[in-house]
Amino acid sequence: MSGKMRAKVHNKFKMRGYTLKVEALKEILSFLSNFEDAEDEALDLLVDELHTGSLKSSVLDKESVQRVTSRLLEAGSAVDDDNPYTNMSTSFSVIDAFDSPKYRYDPIRKMFCQHTGRLPIHGDASAKAWLYRDRFLLLSQRLSRIPQFSKPSFNSELSGLGSCEISQIQSLVGRTGISWVMGVISQFEDGHYYLEDLTAAVEINLSNAKKTTGYFCENTIVLAQGEMRLDGIFQVQTFGFPPLEDREKSTTLFSGLNYFGGDTLSKEDTLKLAEMESSAVNEMFVILSDIWLDHDETMAKLETVLDGYEDVEVVPSLFVLMGNFCSRRFDLAYNSLSTLRSNFAKLGKMIGNHQRLKEHSRFLFIPGPDDAGPSKVLPRCALPKYLTEEIRKHIPNAIFASNPCRIKFYTQEIVFFRHDLLNKMRNSCLIPHSTEETSDFFELLVATITHQSHLCPLPLSVQPIIWNYDHCLHLYPSPHTIVLGDSSEQKAFKYTGTTCFNPGSFSNDYTFVVYRPCNQEVELSALE
Repeated sequence: MSGKMRAKVHNKFKMRGYTLKVEALKEILSFLSNFEDAEDEALDLLVDELHTGSLKSSVLDKESVQRVTSRLLEAGSAVDDDNPYTNMSTSFSVIDAFDSPKYRYDPIRKMFCQHTGRLPIHGDASAKAWLYRDRFLLLSQRLSRIPQFSKPSFNSELSGLGSCEISQIQSLVGRTGISWVMGVISQFEDGHYYLEDLTAAVEINLSNAKKTTGYFCENTIVLAQGEMRLDGIFQVQTFGFPPLEDREKSTTLFSGLNYFGGDTLSKEDTLKLAEMESSAVNEMFVILSDIWLDHDETMAKLETVLDGYEDVEVVPSLFVLMGNFCSRRFDLAYNSLSTLRSNFAKLGKMIGNHQRLKEHSRFLFIPGPDDAGPSKVLPRCALPKYLTEEIRKHIPNAIFASNPCRIKFYTQEIVFFRHDLLNKMRNSCLIPHSTEETSDFFELLVATITHQSHLCPLPLSVQPIIWNYDHCLHLYPSPHTIVLGDSSEQKAFKYTGTTCFNPGSFSNDYTFVVYRPCNQEVELSALE
């Protein structure tokens, strides 16, 4: 085995946080020698299998590696051309929220720095402050690349036309005339709202202010144009969300950084995957939300969906089943864990009765806001193993992920989020939303989360978030597709290059979505 492959193995495991002993490296190289034409795919599969296993240490010895390599060789699944999961680690991967990489923008060095090491679930007080600081710096660095909002030079065209240079809030004291500021909307006292940046805070008056499209609530970051009054209040004339940046521009400026998670690919590998993605015309995802396992009519309708796809020529490559998985909020006073466990077992038997789907489709389960779990904060961990033990026996290809979670399909980045976000955003608005550009509630929601580069820009009092894991909800660079599982009406909307859709509530109106990732086509579907 060449020294180049040795270096590649070392780098691959180092990126995942593992250290290899000499005997472990020899075992891995011996394993890869069985796949001369598919060494990279075999290595990716081995790393993924080790990562999902229960390792006692980050220092890998021969025994821990040998257990996995022996299992892979016996199964013959690493490079079997007839296996629907061939190259699964490179063409399809699910990134759990708690495995998402964390980057923090350094305004001094003007670059993103990756956090290394483990993040505690229970952060200290500084973690909450950094939550807001990171959100602000993320949008601030994006805004700094827009010429209209930067300081003009003497010879620039903007110097003669006037610019919208952003001022720090602390510089507003004693200033006259129109100023532009960017800050977080905060409420320090009842009925009084403030705009806060990294330097200071100023009370604002939003009466008679013109606004752009979106839902404006506490915690949202806005650009505001106005002037200081004599009483020290900033009278806002116009305000809106910071402008978006094209995904291509974001990824080009900070190339080499893997914000999304999953394997970091070289440029050559990315081009190869893009070519494979364009030819994957038969790939199809079926996405359903609100699968009430304790509701007989819902289960009957779900079986109808499975029966229909069992008989098609090419079965869907992925079924995404999002919660809630109970017709009422899970509470031990009214629900039994053993009953819920048996309901999942019934679902497993139902899917197992469809042989083609069982063999050739993957099933991804994402918990809903009212499902069983340790808490209601975001991100939510995957469904408890106790509930899913039986269904795993019937569906070996079942994947249980966090909420939200991410899917990388070849080069395409897809974010899944199950939350009743629309009603919460509408109820938390400080002022009525603008209807000049659109009056569609879903389109307003999409505009809000994409401009904020955040899945849930609600006040923490409305929707708690684990402070150290707020980065899991970031949407930067903008993903290709965002799936917002909401109990509201089924909708699809493409906004500034990002495809967004809500599959609707399957248990309420039997709606679901068929998504074709090769061309980002969304097919709104329903049973009668």
